[in-house]
Amino acid sequence: MRSTVLRQHDAESPQRIGERELFEAVSCLLCGAHDESPFISAEDDLTGRPGRFTFVRCNHCGLIYQSPRLTLDGIKPFYDEEYLAHRRRTDWGWLSPLFAAAMNSLDREKLRITGRYVRLLKSSTVLDVGCGAGTFLERVRRECGAHVVGVDFVDLSKQPALRKTEFHCGLFYDQAIGLARFDLITMWHFLEHDYDPLRSLEHARDALKPDGRLIIEVPRLDSLTFRLFGNRWPGLQAPQHTALYDRHLLLETVSQAGLEVEDYLPYGAFPPYFYLFCGVAFKVLKGRGLNFRTAIYPYFAGQLLLLPLLPLIKRLNMAMQTVVCRRAH
Repeated sequence: MRSTVLRQHDAESPQRIGERELFEAVSCLLCGAHDESPFISAEDDLTGRPGRFTFVRCNHCGLIYQSPRLTLDGIKPFYDEEYLAHRRRTDWGWLSPLFAAAMNSLDREKLRITGRYVRLLKSSTVLDVGCGAGTFLERVRRECGAHVVGVDFVDLSKQPALRKTEFHCGLFYDQAIGLARFDLITMWHFLEHDYDPLRSLEHARDALKPDGRLIIEVPRLDSLTFRLFGNRWPGLQAPQHTALYDRHLLLETVSQAGLEVEDYLPYGAFPPYFYLFCGVAFKVLKGRGLNFRTAIYPYFAGQLLLLPLLPLIKRLNMAMQTVVCRRAH
């Protein structure tokens, strides 16, 4: 597999590692070309840390990716215990029940989507790549009895939901997870974070059983929320997101990895309302960061007001996309 790293250099950075700043310029994550044009510049709207990050468009295949980007050492501090996907459900004070209910709803929707393509039994083995706190795998194990495996860049093995999970820490494509082992592999908002997405998809392909399925959900670049919010679009999530996928480029990426598309959904398990709320907040705050401990109040209030419209919003190409794949024959 080709290396995407071209060179390492100093640049204006949001995070110091010791005495220096670590950035790397990369070639296209899909075709490997070194020819790109500026696409959009973004700030860390989630935490408000200083710095700007550049996404470029490959002039050969059209993929949008971040370059230069923080090195692996440089990006680690952005996945600390305050990172939303790594927080426990009890970290929200008296609003913890509301947060837990929202996460339960998300995990139920994930399981509902997977259930349309894979029948999970006690004999099944399921892998969640970028598993975060592990609540989805906990639900799969509890409701289906399947053996569950999680991989994450950060060591989250002490999370309560991962106590009965086979957990691997590190880069996904470096993990010895086995060949032709899994009935289902899921990547819920993982691929847009990955530093070598083709390599990860090929690793997942090899780990699937011949009749297994890989389900991938990512933000959709050609969506209404991107058109609404532009450089404040929550799907940019700089600097963590390394690549941005429209429908065509997502399908092209999985195809190049030797996967066959079984179905494409113009929505995902993740609620599009989150992008509507955060997009408005990011526009107002202009890079000052979003304090979720205070934002959680208006977030749930707004969700309650829009409750009758949420089923309709989900189907309107608002923010997400999901692709269901199998090994190509």
